[in-house]
Amino acid sequence: MQLARKCEVSRKAFPSLFYKFGMTKKSGNSLSKFVIILAFVFVILTVFFFVMYQIFSKSIFETLAITFGTTAYHFVMRLMVGLFIHGIFKNNFDYNKKYFQERPFEKKLYKKLKVKSWKNKMPTFIPNLFNLECNSLEKIAGAMCEAEVVHTIIVIFSFLPILAAIFFGCFWVFFITSFLSAIFDMMFIILQRFNRPRILKMEKRL
Repeated sequence: MQLARKCEVSRKAFPSLFYKFGMTKKSGNSLSKFVIILAFVFVILTVFFFVMYQIFSKSIFETLAITFGTTAYHFVMRLMVGLFIHGIFKNNFDYNKKYFQERPFEKKLYKKLKVKSWKNKMPTFIPNLFNLECNSLEKIAGAMCEAEVVHTIIVIFSFLPILAAIFFGCFWVFFITSFLSAIFDMMFIILQRFNRPRILKMEKRL
């Protein structure tokens, strides 16, 4: 009851901010289900074309197996990292830690990157974690910290497929796909670091 009242006060006091953060929108888990299905499909396709290559020894099957295998890695790795980190911390990160504090240069950087113009267009894997109807501002800040850690680990792991170039060649193909993948997740890191200080300011004002 206390949380519900606090959330209601928050929405009335800062309606525009809650709209910008997407905290009043109800959405299901369609994105998460879609990602899981895609990961499963890419794994199946990898196995299928690998078997076809073993049987027929056609280079096209090897190429397809490597392509779908690399794609499957990026999807499965993201799911595993998210599950592993959430299984340990369950959004209970201490947002007061120095690592999560906003650096002096960040505001200028985010302005140059025009974060405000694209932040609302980014997808949310589990929207309920950032929904004020079932979470306090403090809990949401913790979820933002966890999301930042998850995407940071993913950025690092995104470059592991480059090692496959040792066996299959095509270094630049693996490098470019890994680099683009890392850039994509960097956007989510920026998003969390951009929004979290604003959430904490709101929490202090309540």
